[in-house]
Amino acid sequence: MSEVTNTTQDTVYFILMGIPGFEASHLWISIPFCCLYTISIMGNTTILAVIRTEPSLHQPMYLFLFMLALADLGLTLTTLPTVMQLLWFNIRKISFEACFVQFFFLHGFSFMESSVLLAMSFDRYVAICRPLHYATILTNEVLGRIGLVIICRCVLAVLPSLFLLKRLPFCHSHLLSHSYCLHPDMIRLVCADIRVNSWYGFALVLLIVVMDPLLIVLSYAMILRSVLAIASMAERLRAFNNCLSHILAVLALYVPMVGVSMTHRFAKHASPLVHVIMANIYLLAPPVMNPIIYSVKTKQIRQGLFHLLFQRKVH
Repeated sequence: MSEVTNTTQDTVYFILMGIPGFEASHLWISIPFCCLYTISIMGNTTILAVIRTEPSLHQPMYLFLFMLALADLGLTLTTLPTVMQLLWFNIRKISFEACFVQFFFLHGFSFMESSVLLAMSFDRYVAICRPLHYATILTNEVLGRIGLVIICRCVLAVLPSLFLLKRLPFCHSHLLSHSYCLHPDMIRLVCADIRVNSWYGFALVLLIVVMDPLLIVLSYAMILRSVLAIASMAERLRAFNNCLSHILAVLALYVPMVGVSMTHRFAKHASPLVHVIMANIYLLAPPVMNPIIYSVKTKQIRQGLFHLLFQRKVH
């Protein structure tokens, strides 16, 4: 293959991969991708606008949702340029520097989404298990600190893996397996000792991919115990309904994430098409599904949306 040549750290570009076996149909395949990206951008932008302009939504739950929409929008805008230019114009080259920039923001926003969902589970725990102390625990100052911790956590998690990877030579191939730059995809092109990278990646998986869902499950175990202690069935259902949107958002992120991890670990020799489909589901499902979930399941968001549209119509 002409693109597969020996390279070093001075490599000026990588080669992106489209949909294996369907290269001739990329223009048609771009239609559903374009629709999904449009839904994600419009949906998350709408969520941001509604929460920003509606004073009644300036509460911890909706401010966390604001952060989640920012993470989803960032994830969408990070992958959109390379995916669409490949499908529309068959532009497959991406510079070395641009690939690492995309790698940083892609993984950073992905970790940010996981961190925000963890913070939202804490919010639901306080709201249901300690409702009388909700306003005193989740003050604006505390929310600001949580937001700062989330940003620092994501940046400090991704930067070391970026620098560890950038110092290594790439001499196996220019060819990536996806239409964007993922760490597991890039590291397989390295022709040097990657034990430090592997151990750091393993620690990162434990810290975020494993610990975050476990803490979310723990918070819901405590919520469940508290809810089951409520005598009224109607109150139980109301408490569960308050958590339903968050549970669906958690599933939208972690089910594809686990699927991608399992595919990389245990299905390395599977068809490239399987890896591409799983990676696209992982990166597109949460940004597309979250605005729909919260718009459908959250009455206050729907009311804020109608109010925003009505204001625009009046003016």
